[in-house]
Amino acid sequence: MSSEGTDSTPAEVIEVVGKTGMHGEAMQVNCRIQAGENRGRIITRNCIGPVREGDIIQLKETAREADAIGGR
Repeated sequence: MSSEGTDSTPAEVIEVVGKTGMHGEAMQVNCRIQAGENRGRIITRNCIGPVREGDIIQLKETAREADAIGGR
């Protein structure tokens, strides 16, 4: 088994901003990083699949943020 799956960082979804993507297939969420050097930081990310407030998602990278919906 490779160690690729262990390089993720948990983040709690604190707000679902809305749907994004060409066909609305992704959700844009604000999430609070739970561990690592960016712990406590709130970032905006896009995620695919069902998600709601309070869910824990695993992020491979915590340095990048998603652009705001509508490009603003």
